[in-house]
This record gives sequence, C-alpha cells and structure tokens, in this order.
Amino acid sequence: MYISTSTKKAIWGGVFAILFLLSGTFLLGKLSGYEAKVLIKNSLSGLNVLCNTIVLASASILALLLTLLGLSSTSNSKLKKDHYLHVMQIAQLDTVIFIVSLLSFLIFNLPITESDSIPPEWFTIIYYITLGVSAILSGALIVVVLMLKNTVVNIIKIVGLGMQDHPLAMNDDEKNS
Repeated sequence: MYISTSTKKAIWGGVFAILFLLSGTFLLGKLSGYEAKVLIKNSLSGLNVLCNTIVLASASILALLLTLLGLSSTSNSKLKKDHYLHVMQIAQLDTVIFIVSLLSFLIFNLPITESDSIPPEWFTIIYYITLGVSAILSGALIVVVLMLKNTVVNIIKIVGLGMQDHPLAMNDDEKNS
C-alpha cells in the first residue's frame, strides 16, 4: 500500500499527539490499585464524552467525504487515481476509528468501579489501558483530520485555483489516453 508524503506527515502528527497525551501518565507516577480506581471513576464521564465526540466527528467526516467525491467528479479538472485512493484511505481509517470509538464507549459504560470481584491491582492496568485507548483514538482522529486537510488543499489548488501542474491533476496527455 502506497503512503504519500502528506499522509506520512499526518501520521507523524498523530504519533506526536499520542506521545504528548501519554506523557501525562508519566507525570502521575506509579499508582496503587485504589488510586487507579478513584481516577477511573472520576475520568469515565470524560472518556465517554471523548468517545461520543470521536464517533460524531468520524461519522461527519464520512458524510463530508461523499461531498468531496461529488465535487471531485463534477469538476472540469480531472484528478488522478491517487486522489481517489487517498480519499479511500481516509474513509477506511475513519471507519475503523468510528467502530473502535463506539466499542470503547460501550466498554467505558460498564460499571467496572462498582464491582467487588475485580482485584484492586487490576484497576491500575485498566486505568492505563483507558489512557492508552483515549490517546490512540485522539491521535488517530488527528491523523484523519490532517489527511482530510491535505485533500481539501489539493482540491482547492486543482479545482478552485486551476493548477494544472499539480501532481494529482491529469495533464492533457493523460486526459486523452
């Protein structure tokens, strides 16, 4: 699978965001099971809001991709196959984010902190898993937004500004063949 330079930059942006978000866990230091249980209890509502927001954002992005495809196909400028492959990559990643966010939302709604059968040391593991999941989901959505931004910029350059020497615009020779 080919990954363009702009997509690689978007991925690096997401990786940076994940590392930035996870660096906060190191500031907390080592937690006991009881402390982790309290932190989970206090952060669950925020995690649910985060998952809800990511679900809504990813669903909106999928709908906007349809609009983008409509604009791409009806323009006078012809776009290369790479443009459509890039849009397909965005749609695939966005769909994965949608599904994982929805599943995470459902899991985070389990009343785990109310259970007496879970050993206290597991709460530390559960807490770090919830932090990891939220960081990965946030970073992945940042990747999608950066990829979408690159696609929109390319469409503006090709369709709006009429740039014909753009790498994603077909030139006259390619249109005729």
